[in-house]
Amino acid sequence: MPDFLRTPVAFVIVLGVLVFIHELGHYLAARWVGVHVETFSIGFGRAIASWTDRRGTLWKVAWIPLGGFVKLHGQERPEDVSAEERALWQPGRTFHEKTVGARALVVAAGPAANFLLAAVLFAFLFAATGRPVNVPVVGEVVAGSAAARAGLQVGDRIEAIDGAAITRFEQIQQIVAASPGRQLRLDVASGGASHDVLLTPDTREAGGRQVGVLGIRANAVEYEQLSLLEAVPAGIVQTWDVTAQTLAGVWQMISQNRGTEDLGGPLRIAQLSGQVAQLGLASLVSFIAVLSVNLGLINLFPIPVLDGGHLLFYLAEAVRGRPLPPRAQEYGFRAGLALILGLFVFATWNDLTHIGLFRWVAGVLG
Repeated sequence: MPDFLRTPVAFVIVLGVLVFIHELGHYLAARWVGVHVETFSIGFGRAIASWTDRRGTLWKVAWIPLGGFVKLHGQERPEDVSAEERALWQPGRTFHEKTVGARALVVAAGPAANFLLAAVLFAFLFAATGRPVNVPVVGEVVAGSAAARAGLQVGDRIEAIDGAAITRFEQIQQIVAASPGRQLRLDVASGGASHDVLLTPDTREAGGRQVGVLGIRANAVEYEQLSLLEAVPAGIVQTWDVTAQTLAGVWQMISQNRGTEDLGGPLRIAQLSGQVAQLGLASLVSFIAVLSVNLGLINLFPIPVLDGGHLLFYLAEAVRGRPLPPRAQEYGFRAGLALILGLFVFATWNDLTHIGLFRWVAGVLG
């Protein structure tokens, strides 16, 4: 597929899958607690295609593929609609009359569906193509490091440390980090022969504590084939790992230990979608899984207008025994909308900078 077609097509597929699964979570939870769903929309604006099912739900695909929504019956508060509209409500099937727990379940089901999708996709990949494993092979030796002083070389395979068998590069990192200034014995395979290497990791402070540093990096990846029974828990673990890494990255940005240039928006997603699609189906599925985790996390942030903001209001309602005052909710939604718009503008600016638009304009203007 030509480049100018591959990027938009891949973007629509990626975002369409993520939005559909997210809204499907809301839809299924609403059906489960007895709330009628009036509209299920993928995209915004004028509908490209639409149909109404036997339950009276309008399904539609709109022409702006930047999100979607589920319109729940009686989602508005009674005081916010006219008497004529309230007269059309179906008793027992409106959202606002459900318990706070039922409403919270409907809201939380969207992000939960994204996490479930990620786990399923990771499990599918591990069963179909194998789980990527960073093998304990030295890919780079940092000059002047403990590894360089001990004579480790690129291509050396570390098979054991102090008698403990090593099968993954992450095991080396864990053992070394916990052994600052303590001599270690490495069983190293190099050129078809094995030999022992004695070395003492350097000491570095990280997170307020002393950790050991060896000075090597990995670049060798092998794929470990998993059965379906093994792939399912592995997919769940991988989803958890991606979640933890994403939260760690967000916290690093907040604490200013990491730059915000990695914060991207729809343009960056579109660009990456096209690049990943070129690498093959497995890469695209993995990309969708990672984005699904990100979408689930973002929606759980306690920001009004997002699912997490609604859950925060429901928590306050459960504690107080009654909803927050309408004015407090209105101010919260205004602040949340302003924050989301600000982040959108900032992310779009990053995207335009990343693709070189401003550099191109500066070149045109001389």
